[in-house]
Amino acid sequence: MSIILGVDPGSRVTGYGVLRREGRRIEYLDSGCIRVGDRPMAERLQVIYQGLATLIGEYRPTEFAIEQVFMARNPDSALKLGQARGVAMVAAANSGLVVHEYSARQVKQAVVGNGGADKTQVQHMVQSLLKLRKRPQSDAADALGIALCHAHMSESMARVPGGDRVRQGRIRS
Repeated sequence: MSIILGVDPGSRVTGYGVLRREGRRIEYLDSGCIRVGDRPMAERLQVIYQGLATLIGEYRPTEFAIEQVFMARNPDSALKLGQARGVAMVAAANSGLVVHEYSARQVKQAVVGNGGADKTQVQHMVQSLLKLRKRPQSDAADALGIALCHAHMSESMARVPGGDRVRQGRIRS
């Protein structure tokens, strides 16, 4: 059994999703958003870090998955996103979690079956796959999608001989 914490980082809203995986069975535990508003950047990063540290303490995840950074049109936005990702990764690392990174295309492919899917398609499929009563908020759905992607990818790698030794494209000795 493993608990997966998926994170969709953002400088104003960071989505999170928590899933339990037992074999091929995946169960929804929690999801939501850490909203930081218009505070100075250092305070936003602190709130993101503290929020994720609290979630890690509460759910005791064994696996941590986060979306890779993409190049935005606005360099300032990309920099802020990178900072939010950084504090999320530090929260995971400080708890002894290995960080697994997935591109938005990988997540959409794993959840929707189409790497070019839009946000509403991801929300719909997350709701359907996890049998949720209502559609999760967009950032929370993205985070759940990241956690689902990790669950599927790690399940696939476990079936490949030596796949349990592969992490982010590198073979561990």
